[in-house]
Amino acid sequence: MQTNDHMIRDYSAVLEAEFGKHGTPERAKFDEEAWAFYTSQILLDARKNARLTQGELAGRIGVDKSYISRIEKGVTVPSVATFYRIVNALGLSVELIPAM
Repeated sequence: MQTNDHMIRDYSAVLEAEFGKHGTPERAKFDEEAWAFYTSQILLDARKNARLTQGELAGRIGVDKSYISRIEKGVTVPSVATFYRIVNALGLSVELIPAM
């Protein structure tokens, strides 16, 4: 679906047309991949802001550098426990707040 014509769009409708309605397997797969990418970008930015290499971060949490690379590329989604270890190693915290 082409959407680069600079028109304002309802992207909920665009996503529904491209990937199906919420609750469908196709949309669930898209949402999962989107969250993996979003998480990977947050962790990549945080690591760079902390001025750590992938190897240094990997050493802090006891994994291989290639594992950090796969997370940052969105290829691998870390477990919740690993996510928290990464966050802690970067000197960050996670705050859970009610959705609006």
